[in-house]
Amino acid sequence: MKKFIISVVLFFTLGLSTYASGVPDEGLWLPMFVERLNYVDMEKLGLQLTAEEIYSINNSSLKDAIVGLSGGGVRGFFCTGGIVSDQGLMFTNHHCGYSYIQKHSSIDHDYLTDGFWAMSKEEELPNENMAVSFLIRMEDVTDSIMLQLSDTMSESKRSAKIKKISKKYQKAASEDGKYNVVVKSFFGGNEFYMFIYETYSDVRLVGAPPSSVGKFGGDTDNWMWPRHTGDFSIFRVYSAPDGAPAEYSEDNIPLKPKYHLPITLEGVEKNEFAMIWGYPGGTERYLTSYGIKYKLNNFYPPLIDVFGKELEIWKEDMDSDKEIKIKYSSKYFGISNAWKLFIGVERALKKLKVCDKKLAIEQEFEKWVNTDPEREAKYGSALKEIKEGYEQMAKDFKPMIYTAFASVNGAEILGFSRQYMQLHSLLEDKKTNADAIAETVEQLKEGLKEYFKDYNAPTDEKVMAAMLKIYNKNVPKEMHSEHFNKIVKKFKGDFKAYAEYLFNKSIFTSPEKINAFLDDPKFKTLDKDPAFKLMNDFLGSIMKIQGNLRNGRTLVKKGDRLFIAGLREMNPDKVFYPDANSSLRLTYGTVQDYFPADAVQYDFITTLAGVMEKEDPDDDEFIVDEKLKKLYAQKDFGPYGQDGKMITCFLTTNDITGGNSGSPVINGNGELIGLAFDGNWEAMSGDIAFETELQRCINVDIRYVLFIIDKLAGATNLIDELTIVEKKPKAQIKEVLIEISEIEDAEGVEVIEDVEVIQN
Repeated sequence: MKKFIISVVLFFTLGLSTYASGVPDEGLWLPMFVERLNYVDMEKLGLQLTAEEIYSINNSSLKDAIVGLSGGGVRGFFCTGGIVSDQGLMFTNHHCGYSYIQKHSSIDHDYLTDGFWAMSKEEELPNENMAVSFLIRMEDVTDSIMLQLSDTMSESKRSAKIKKISKKYQKAASEDGKYNVVVKSFFGGNEFYMFIYETYSDVRLVGAPPSSVGKFGGDTDNWMWPRHTGDFSIFRVYSAPDGAPAEYSEDNIPLKPKYHLPITLEGVEKNEFAMIWGYPGGTERYLTSYGIKYKLNNFYPPLIDVFGKELEIWKEDMDSDKEIKIKYSSKYFGISNAWKLFIGVERALKKLKVCDKKLAIEQEFEKWVNTDPEREAKYGSALKEIKEGYEQMAKDFKPMIYTAFASVNGAEILGFSRQYMQLHSLLEDKKTNADAIAETVEQLKEGLKEYFKDYNAPTDEKVMAAMLKIYNKNVPKEMHSEHFNKIVKKFKGDFKAYAEYLFNKSIFTSPEKINAFLDDPKFKTLDKDPAFKLMNDFLGSIMKIQGNLRNGRTLVKKGDRLFIAGLREMNPDKVFYPDANSSLRLTYGTVQDYFPADAVQYDFITTLAGVMEKEDPDDDEFIVDEKLKKLYAQKDFGPYGQDGKMITCFLTTNDITGGNSGSPVINGNGELIGLAFDGNWEAMSGDIAFETELQRCINVDIRYVLFIIDKLAGATNLIDELTIVEKKPKAQIKEVLIEISEIEDAEGVEVIEDVEVIQN
């Protein structure tokens, strides 16, 4: 018998067969259950923190540095942020802050192009309709809700009951409005959890790099690797003097958070542990083959069609006029991001044969169900109802999308006119509703300046003509309204001529016209306005189509709930994770490269050299800042460089989706190493089926973020505020003392007799 003390570099020896491949732990995990479900695996990958340091409701923990970004509510977060200082400083993505940066921009102060940096707190810019929420705790309320439901309930009664119970719980947990509370359903309505948040609405813009850094690569590089985008922006959360949430006030002070993230300059290495915290918006991992076919036929094609045309029109006008470019930059980014996403998802679903994989699961499920009478009675209808539901919806869903984009989701003038529906109703009885009319008029006037700041009527006129033409071509004639048919007849199908007529006659095309109307609102003026009339007509068509879709949706919803419950029962030893639904999740994996195609390997990092390689002064997407070029030429990277290089981005195997943008990427020591901002093109179907070999999360390296703040912007006031950890040995390389009683051909371990090997 031989006894040795061996210091092991994990990914070279004992950990090789299990962990060195970087196989990610697929899943968007609820932090409340990490200790029970995930902690052991996370430790094996390199986590050094205790479970209590990750998630605690009694003490400060990592969760207290993670915030959800919203317009004020907590039902849905559009992005994630991380608190990085004891003065409420928050890092998120540039594209998350883009709309707010745009609102502050003008021809004279083009912060989108030039960037913005507050060199003192007095220079920070307040933002309307921006809030951050901290999760205080989450509670499992499944049993108490399920006890009040029954299998005999109709879906509508079930939904109404859940809503009623949820409101009761939300009110009780809010502590008279101190907290924002929401109850969410999980696993298709088989489980329910309550989330209690503290929401701060005074959030100020502190810093944003120029678009040549924050949007480098633009649409071309979006969803692509290799990537070189410095996708970050900086905000600060403010509180009342007593630390409580408060609306914007000059008396407010920088928030003193419970916890903020330390930052490491150590960088990343292949196979290194990485976890990401955030608020992923939505996945469909339990979507059936029927759902995939439905989306491929009815969802992606019309959206790609209308988005593509809208972007084409916007870009033409944006390229010809800088003022229009500033007005439409945020709108353009939002649509172009979704447009390319849908193209990628459609492509990946087909290329990776995701439908076939789902079908195999369904066949296994049906076999399991049919071997037991009780299971057949309980789950036998699940897939049948899903199939029938999608078949019922197939006829109407595509026309509904085209109708929506011919109206309130297309030309902005129609969506704008929709805001006047309440006033239209009140004006029918002007004497009785005089006070309500006056109040409504004042509310409508409040939003006019903001709306017209980012609106260009000639551009919108082109969009309307294009959307009506697409609608006329793709929606069956029998679904056209009488009003629309009259338009077609009167203008002989010339939608350009009709759009010109509408924009000449409508009160909704300029602040002067709409203000004149609001100063003396008349029912007849609004009722006969061509934009208001067209909007109302299309809304009627949409309501009719939605009525047709209702039963199909109900069948799919019920079938999904049964199918997911059955899958979990069929696999009792498997740990399932719920789909993303804008609740706080944790995902963990490793830093890793990947092989996108035969004979092609992508490294796990990119460098500033790649920015210089991509430079194209004639292409807005690939312009490089002159000062950045100088810093690169001089290799003036400060403490942020690595071996004479400036790392820009890196890849991890983490499982993320929309809403995770801005999520902190954290190493095994609990230190910030980057910000998640994108997924990769080869695995765009990842929201529906996780692709272990292909799916990667694209992150901006935190050292590149600091380099831009410090060296490019000169905002050392922000650097001084951060907690930057000195370089130290990697969490992944640790001393492991192993007593080996007997070793016979131990795989991955070389036995050296009479040698004590210690690595410090």
